Amino acid sequence: MSVKRVLVIAGSDSSGGAGLEADQRVLAAHGVYALTATTGLTAQNTLGVQDIFVVPSEFVRKQINAGLEDVGADVVKLGMLSSAETIDVIAETLQTHKVPAIVLDPVMISTSGSQLLPEKAIKELRTKLLPLTTVLTPNIPEALLLLKDAGAETSEPTDLEGLIELAKKICSLGPKAVLLKGGHLPLTKDKKIPQDPKDATTVVDILFDGTTATLFETEFLVSKNTHGTGCSLASAIAANLASGKDMIRAVRGAVRFVEVGIKTSTDLGKGSGPINHFHSIYTMPFAPGRFLEYVLDRPDVKQVWEKFTLHEFVEGMGQGTLPIERFKAYLVQDYLYLVQFARSNALASYKAKSMDSIAASAQIVLHIQREMALHIDYCASFGLSKQEMERHPETIACTAYSRYILDVGQSEDWLALQMALAPCLIGYGAIARRLYTEEGTIREGNRYWKWIENYVAEDYTGAVRLGSALLEDHMKLVSPSRMEELVQIFIRATELEICFWDMGLGGKE
Repeated sequence: MSVKRVLVIAGSDSSGGAGLEADQRVLAAHGVYALTATTGLTAQNTLGVQDIFVVPSEFVRKQINAGLEDVGADVVKLGMLSSAETIDVIAETLQTHKVPAIVLDPVMISTSGSQLLPEKAIKELRTKLLPLTTVLTPNIPEALLLLKDAGAETSEPTDLEGLIELAKKICSLGPKAVLLKGGHLPLTKDKKIPQDPKDATTVVDILFDGTTATLFETEFLVSKNTHGTGCSLASAIAANLASGKDMIRAVRGAVRFVEVGIKTSTDLGKGSGPINHFHSIYTMPFAPGRFLEYVLDRPDVKQVWEKFTLHEFVEGMGQGTLPIERFKAYLVQDYLYLVQFARSNALASYKAKSMDSIAASAQIVLHIQREMALHIDYCASFGLSKQEMERHPETIACTAYSRYILDVGQSEDWLALQMALAPCLIGYGAIARRLYTEEGTIREGNRYWKWIENYVAEDYTGAVRLGSALLEDHMKLVSPSRMEELVQIFIRATELEICFWDMGLGGKE
C-alpha cells in the first residue's frame, strides 16, 4: 500500500500539546506520513502563550515548495498562520501546486484564551484561503470572528438551531464544507440550553457541506485536558481524508478520536493539559468502545446489513401488507430458532472465562426464555399453539442458520460465538427501532405492530445493550488480523439472517 501524506502548515507549540507537535502525533497514530512547514514559534505552556515569533513568509514558501515538489501531499492541513503576509504566500503556493484537499483549522484563539492571529490577517484568511478550503473547522468564537465585518448579521448561538445557522453562514464564505465545533455550547440530552451547568450532557458538532447538515454527538466531558483539541481534530480529519474516507466518515472518525483522547488523558502541567494522542496507537481502525459503529459502517458489512434490516419481509411488517400466512410460517420457524439461539448463548456462558461474561450470557438465556413466553402468547393470537409449532419441522434456512452459530461456538472461541450471535441480537433491535420511529410505519390496524413493540421493549433493548457492551469490551483487545476474521463471521451470520427473511417470504426453505 502507498504511504498517505499530509503536509501540515502551522505553528510550533513549545509545550507540545498543540500545533505541529500535536499534528504529527495524530498523523502518526493514524498511520499517515507528516510533512511540516512552520509558520511561527511560540513560547507557551499549559497556562498560556507568552510570546510568538513569526517565521518570515518567504521562508514559509520555501518550506512548502520543498515538501510538495519532492514528497508531495494527499491533503494539506492548515493551523496557526501567524500573519497576513504568510496567508498570502500560502494561498498563492497551494494554488500553484493544486493540492487535492485542504483542511483549515482557523487558529485564532488558544484554549487558554490568547489571540494567536492578528485581526488584520483574519480578512486575508477569509478572502484568500476559505475559497480553497475543503473543510473548515472553527469553534464558535472563531466562527464569529470570521463573520465579523463580512456583511453577515451574526449573533452568538443559543441553541442547536443557532449552531446550524452559524455553520451555514460560515459555509457561505467559500469553503466546500464547514465543521462547526460545539464545545463552547454544551447542551442537555434534549438538545436544550442547560439551566444549570450540571445538566450539560452533550456536545454537538455540525458538518455542513452547502446542502446537508450532519450532526455528530459526543458526551460533554468536564476535563481541563483540552489543549490542542482543535489541532488534533483537524489533523485527524486530514489523515482520514488522505486515507480515502469520504467526508462524513472522516469527520466521524476524527470526532471519536478526540473524544477518547480527552477521556484517557492524564494531567500534565498546571493548566490546560494535552489530550492523549496515543490511545489507538495499536492501529485498530476504531476507537475503543466504537467497534459496532465501525463495523456497521464498513462497506462490506453495510451491504449485507442493509439487505437484512431493509428486507422486503421487514417492510411488509411495517406497512401491514405482509401476507398473514407468510407471517405465521415465519413465527413457527422463529420459535424453533429461539430454542437453538438459547442453546448458543448457554454455550457462550460455558465458554466464557470471566464471571461477568458467564453471568451476561446466562442473563441473555433468561431473556430468551421470557421472550419465548411472549412469543407463544403472540403466536396464539394467530391460531398457533406451542404444541403445533414444536411438531413442525425446521426449514433448511432455520437449520442452516442456527447450526452455523452452534458450529462456530463449538469450533471457535467465546468471542467468535458472540460475533455469530450479534446480527440477530442487535439486528432485530435496530429493525424494530427504525419501524417504531418511522412516520411511514402503519400502527392502527397493523397485526404486526405488536412484534415491533416487543423488540423495542426495555427487556429486549437491555439485552442488546448487554450483548453490545460485551463485544465492545473484548474487541478492543484483539489484533487487527483477528478482528478481520471475526468480521467475516458477522457477515456470514448476517447473510443467513437474510436467508431467514427470504424463507419467510416463501423463498427457498
